[in-house]
Amino acid sequence: MKSRSFAKINLGLEVVRRRPDGYHDIRTLFQTIGLSDEIVFEEAPDGVLRLEGDDPSVPWDETNLILKAARLLRERAGQPRGALIRTAKSIPPGKGLGGGSSNAALALRALNALWGLRLESGALRELALAVGSDVPFFLEGGLCLGRGRGEVLRRLPDFPPLPCLLVFPPFPIATAAVYAGLGPFLTSGPKASKIMRFLETGDFGVLENDLEQVIFRSHPELDGFKRLFKERGAVLAQVSGSGSAVYGLFDDMDRALAALGDVRGAATAVLTETLPRQGYWEQAGAGV
Repeated sequence: MKSRSFAKINLGLEVVRRRPDGYHDIRTLFQTIGLSDEIVFEEAPDGVLRLEGDDPSVPWDETNLILKAARLLRERAGQPRGALIRTAKSIPPGKGLGGGSSNAALALRALNALWGLRLESGALRELALAVGSDVPFFLEGGLCLGRGRGEVLRRLPDFPPLPCLLVFPPFPIATAAVYAGLGPFLTSGPKASKIMRFLETGDFGVLENDLEQVIFRSHPELDGFKRLFKERGAVLAQVSGSGSAVYGLFDDMDRALAALGDVRGAATAVLTETLPRQGYWEQAGAGV
């Protein structure tokens, strides 16, 4: 069984408060994009779970979210099923694109089918949340409003696909370190939600990523990419999540191509597009 595991970007991210457990409540818009990994699932003898991957920067051991998801699924089913899982990575890790979470969600869906478990969507969502707070989104796809730690989701109507230019700096950013730097921001008092304003008006220009104020202090070059995209006519340019990827959304392919020409040579760049929910599941692969 061959499947595609798609990346996401965050169309704005608002930090609402610091929780007593040390995590943060956020408000964000998740949007799937066409950049994807390819994962092949094959049956193996009972009790055998083996994961292989082609990216040496990714740990393919017990810490990998694919294996964590597979083991949780086996425990839920009460069956010692086996699988060989091979992953070809195109989504770079540590860039705020949710590649690991997407892989885990796809593994839950694909292995549920491969093993004939017939677990319903609610059970898969529970397992997804046990793997990580971003994982449930990838059981939805398209455009979703995320609250809580990102796991409280509301499906939203998709907008037509837009060209999405991604820049990948040669370094990852640790999410925990970014949130740890938010102290002064969290004492500044509540703000009106620009995400909710966007949902009312459709104006991409109002959206902001609250994490950028921390990220740009350490990595001002990312602000440079953001400014370049805006100068080239992007309707929205931001760091995705906690970074380090920076994206620009364009309503015109020629503008996106011009921006791509500007950033080539300065950093790795990929031109893709936003992926509505229907297309997300049509392209995910047979059996999923």
